[in-house]
Amino acid sequence: MRFAPLFLALLALCACTQRDAGRQSADATDAGATRAVTPAGDHAFQAAIEADDFTAHVRELASDAFGGRGPGTPGEDRTVEYIRSQFARIGLQPGNGADWFQTVPMAETVADASATLRLKAGDTEQALRYGDDMIVWTRSGRPHVSLKDSPLVFVGYGVDAPERGWNDYDGIDVKGKTLVILVNDPGFHAGNARLFDGPRMTYYGRWTYKFEEAARKGAAAALIVHDTAGASYGWDVVRNSWSGPQYDLPAKDDPSPRLPAQGWITGEAADALFKAAGQDFATLRAAANRPGFHAVPLGASASLELNSTTTLKRSRNVLGLLPGSEKPDEAILYMAHWDHLGTHEDEAGDRIYNGAVDNASGVAGLLEIAEAFRKAPTPPKRSILFLAVTLEESGLLGSKYYVAHPVLPLAKTVGVINLDALSPVGKARDLTVTGKGSSQLEDQLKTALDGQHRRMVAESNTTAGYYFRSDHFNFAKAGVPALYIGSGSDLLEGGKAAGEAADRDYGEHRYHKPGDQYDAATWKVDGIVQDLDAVYSVGRALADGGQWPNWYEGSPFRAARDAMRPTATHASDGAPRQRASAGGGSR
Repeated sequence: MRFAPLFLALLALCACTQRDAGRQSADATDAGATRAVTPAGDHAFQAAIEADDFTAHVRELASDAFGGRGPGTPGEDRTVEYIRSQFARIGLQPGNGADWFQTVPMAETVADASATLRLKAGDTEQALRYGDDMIVWTRSGRPHVSLKDSPLVFVGYGVDAPERGWNDYDGIDVKGKTLVILVNDPGFHAGNARLFDGPRMTYYGRWTYKFEEAARKGAAAALIVHDTAGASYGWDVVRNSWSGPQYDLPAKDDPSPRLPAQGWITGEAADALFKAAGQDFATLRAAANRPGFHAVPLGASASLELNSTTTLKRSRNVLGLLPGSEKPDEAILYMAHWDHLGTHEDEAGDRIYNGAVDNASGVAGLLEIAEAFRKAPTPPKRSILFLAVTLEESGLLGSKYYVAHPVLPLAKTVGVINLDALSPVGKARDLTVTGKGSSQLEDQLKTALDGQHRRMVAESNTTAGYYFRSDHFNFAKAGVPALYIGSGSDLLEGGKAAGEAADRDYGEHRYHKPGDQYDAATWKVDGIVQDLDAVYSVGRALADGGQWPNWYEGSPFRAARDAMRPTATHASDGAPRQRASAGGGSR
């Protein structure tokens, strides 16, 4: 059955009507429950999505008492208990059978900052400084990794993409060698829209892919050369994100190949290496942007001494379920990651990475949407699963584990809506859909935005590969349609210039820094409330309408969805079929 735009509009109108009614009334039991004293102090939560309720959750989750919400720390215990208690207060059921939690096994590895990396070319040897010139770590679980004179090979972008006719590893055996790799895609640095997806990053441009491919090729180590434009963040983000504890799923839960050592080096360190090796880095970088590039042995070597402590621990996803009144075996899934970077004990000054925007905002939004569904006058016909995942900052591991061990079958999961880093900058004329043009979930979102007199736009910085940097991506690879929203940038106050300036300011001064804190004086959350209302309407329309959205034709994820639901009918009329920018995402 195909659903005409008018029918979709009626569904969204019905959702909005129910939503507005929920602002005005709830039954006596629920009304009393919303007034209960909660771990967020004496705040009395309302049935509807409200600015004061949203900020109450953010203030709590991003407070110093939560210690930066580091997995495996006391901050995790406090965080997951807060989310569980809020799910229970709202009136949800445990989402994992009789349990609110899904245990996620993890290996915590802490690299000793005394690690040494020496690059030798001829008579010149560079001793790179940990944190200043390089960051290196291991996923192997080995307490000591030692490389002695490992040959260095420049492999361009480190991409093997047969469907694009591109193989940087063609004709060379890199087993046991240390690879030097560029970040992002050839099309980005070449400014060539005909290479890969031009300025829009594909999965081949992500650091995760590059390390995975190097491991598949048998390399001993891989070093990505940092550049701010290509990575979309500065060296300080590299230093902050990959120093301190690093987390992985244990090998038995994630048997994919792993490098003995992997890391980043600065562009300045790479320049010096190539010069000592008699090569011009700029020339080789340009060569790597052209089809037919062949890897270049540098006639240089790397020696590494890395001590690490690995501890097997457990973290937790938190799940709350609102069963459907008519089709409880079919579910819409809302998600947000609760974890952040914890506390860095070796830093002077403020050592707590509070993560107010990233991602206390997403968890607060998840709780507000859960409250709105639970307290609506009529229950949804399909179930709604609310999933707060762990270990996003460590490689999307909590969602990766859930997808491998779903509590509800993926074939029965209608769609996923991901909330990650909502911007407290006020109301906007638009709403960002990261990876716009991917799935038919956007049809429902467009209807909801039409009702708000707003428009849908793609992310402004398509070079950053944000589509591959949040938890929905694991669901996408498995075939489940996923929608990843971000706050708009065309602000009612100040227009696009103000929105873009706010994005830059956050990226430069707060992203993955201690400065990401709640600030009552500057936060404007009325725009976030509007965004949450829109994605609530999407879920409500899906819950009551019976559609099975698919990926648009040309998406690399559509085949997985079709295989999962071969007889399903899919709802989409009038929306353009566009190719997602996922490149090798389905590999």
